[in-house]
Amino acid sequence: MTKLFGTDGIRGVANRFPMNVETALAAGRVLGEMFGGKGRGVVLAKDTRLSGDMLEMAVAAGVCSSGAAVYACGVLPTPGVAYLCRSMGAGCGVMISASHNPYYDNGIKIFAPDGCKLSPAQEQRIENRILETDPAPPSAEEPGRIHQVENSTDLYSRFLAACMDQGFNLKGMKLAVDCANGATSHIAPQLLADLGAAVKPLNHRPDGRNINDRCGSQHPQALRRVVLAMGADAGLAFDGDGDRLVAVAEDGTVLTGDHILLICALDLKKRKMLANNRVVGTVMSNMGLALALSKFGISFVKSDVGDRFVMQKMKSSGAVLGGEESGHTIFLKDHTTGDGLLTALKLLSAVRACAEPLSLLARRMTRYPQVLINVPVSSRRPLEGLNEVQRTIKQAEHELGTQGRVLVRYSGTQPQCRVMVEGPTNTLAEACCRRIAAAVEKSVGVN
Repeated sequence: MTKLFGTDGIRGVANRFPMNVETALAAGRVLGEMFGGKGRGVVLAKDTRLSGDMLEMAVAAGVCSSGAAVYACGVLPTPGVAYLCRSMGAGCGVMISASHNPYYDNGIKIFAPDGCKLSPAQEQRIENRILETDPAPPSAEEPGRIHQVENSTDLYSRFLAACMDQGFNLKGMKLAVDCANGATSHIAPQLLADLGAAVKPLNHRPDGRNINDRCGSQHPQALRRVVLAMGADAGLAFDGDGDRLVAVAEDGTVLTGDHILLICALDLKKRKMLANNRVVGTVMSNMGLALALSKFGISFVKSDVGDRFVMQKMKSSGAVLGGEESGHTIFLKDHTTGDGLLTALKLLSAVRACAEPLSLLARRMTRYPQVLINVPVSSRRPLEGLNEVQRTIKQAEHELGTQGRVLVRYSGTQPQCRVMVEGPTNTLAEACCRRIAAAVEKSVGVN
């Protein structure tokens, strides 16, 4: 059974197992040995949380002990690591980040040489070697070196600009940009301003502890107020490591990843660039997304939660666009992972092409009322074996009928069980969700 890897790398409370120096050192050594040979090295970056320096140094030391080189990029969004790993011909890429989690968490995300997330089989091999009780000493005759990539943000910015049509610009647009005090704090306002937009940056002064703190993609309320106050054309909210985007329209409407996916899908279809007229979402995608896509003649394919699984389904189904309700969006013709900044540019490009405000584009999808409750859990007993939980789920499904659905699953990144209910009204969805959450809490909740 996996002990380290979740749905998106290794994650936990910083300075405690598994997110401690010892694990980071062992991970760096294993990655250097497995991927860093033949002069390829390891691309390494971090977000802005307090423990980033500690874990970055531990991973770097482990890589160097294997004899491989480290290409240290400093603070950089996660998708920037994926891009540089690919463009520099590195053996792998490592991002020190816990994404949207609070500052006291951290994680290790790993990219293969092609810039994609590792397969479960690769993660298992890495994990087995990290957890060896008597690991072999380093076999390298000479340790590797650490090379500072001083222009990492410039390289990544140029890549993003190159993904857009020639002549693309944002002149005349007013944007409010919430950087979540994370990895996009410098690059996002600068890139958007360089493209001609008038930018009002928010939460762009990280101090190590304020990353994701009541800001960013999970907390767009403050951004919404700023958008309305300044009369902005749009608000853009990233998460701590910059692989998610949630947007706010000029009238204050908050757009989820599903809204963004639909708008970008219709833009690609109009330009005859939506391969197979197909879009990939996940089991967490709102029911309204599939209905809206169907209305415009676009088929919808579901994957498991996690952008790695979205990517796998995109490749197997021949789709070039996929994403999650949480704001991860993948443009496969341009990139190999979810990228908040790239998604922002594509969304704004769609707005300009339609010559309509973002609020009107968002209304193409009717979002079903959806309630999500995260229940802290003390264990992960199989849900199908929790009799009271199953009885409560069946009762809710009977009440919802064909006008709603229930999804209950354990989080792959936090010790939580996620209870999600969609229904015809918010009142019914919330009532069903609360009953199921109470049953989960009674069965496996934290005492």
